[in-house]
Amino acid sequence: MKLMLSRICVLVCLICWSELGSARAPLVLLTDFGTQDGAVSAMKGVAYSVSQDLLISDLSHENPSIFVGAYRLYQAEQFWPAGTVFVTVVDPGVGTARLSVVLKTRTGHYFVGPDNGLLSLVAERDGIEGLRQIDERINRRKGSDDSHTFHGRDVFAYTGARLAAGVITFEQVGPVLPARALISIPYRKPERAGDKVKGIVPVLDVQFGNVWTNIPKALFDELHVGLGDPVRVRIFHDGQLIDDTVAPYRRTFGEAGIGKPLVYVNSLLNLAVALNQGSYAAAHKIDSGPDWLIELSRASNQPKIK
Repeated sequence: MKLMLSRICVLVCLICWSELGSARAPLVLLTDFGTQDGAVSAMKGVAYSVSQDLLISDLSHENPSIFVGAYRLYQAEQFWPAGTVFVTVVDPGVGTARLSVVLKTRTGHYFVGPDNGLLSLVAERDGIEGLRQIDERINRRKGSDDSHTFHGRDVFAYTGARLAAGVITFEQVGPVLPARALISIPYRKPERAGDKVKGIVPVLDVQFGNVWTNIPKALFDELHVGLGDPVRVRIFHDGQLIDDTVAPYRRTFGEAGIGKPLVYVNSLLNLAVALNQGSYAAAHKIDSGPDWLIELSRASNQPKIK
């Protein structure tokens, strides 16, 4: 009898644990706050005050602009499971008339943050299943009504935690908004122009100084450039030519000599430019953003580089 009761208790605990696990989702934070002060910790504290069973992770807290934040979100969110809630705060318009929203994409991910373009790249790729304005009468941390400059803590972290913990559903976030209400960031889409492919430098691979592009491998493949073939790289800022280099197309960094340039396919299957064991961005004075354009073409009259 005791053994049977023990087994029943274990079974009940397993069922409860399973139900708890299914009711929560990962909560991922992206901000421009850095980690030198207590801002990110305060957001986590608010989230844990909603539920100490949350699974909280950091995406990035060193995002200097809305566009960089949007791209870092675009870079990472696709690898998280459906149901993940992203709290995103790069919000220079905090406290103004800009809307506080939750986006649900067709991939089943949720994004909590300001409607200022930060969510536009993931929406463009994954599609919009629903968009709702946060009803701050309900979904705002109690006692924070007089705080107007920290929505990341008082509105976004609180709402995101409630959504991830299953305290509220997407429908309980607030009123429905039309998909067209989501603000987009204008930028140059990758394109082929004759014997060239063109795009932008959306971000740098900051740890190593590699120059990333938004030009997908499939588009570059239309030029029929083979491994070892020389590629002409031209980079412009605000219409001014900043860099004009010829580098071989390689699979890996180690296939180029130390300190030598190469063109390769990065982890997002887009083209990128690097120096083996060096910083291409620093050496060639390259930065990133929608105003940094890049052009790749086969270098004419130059042999394959072995």
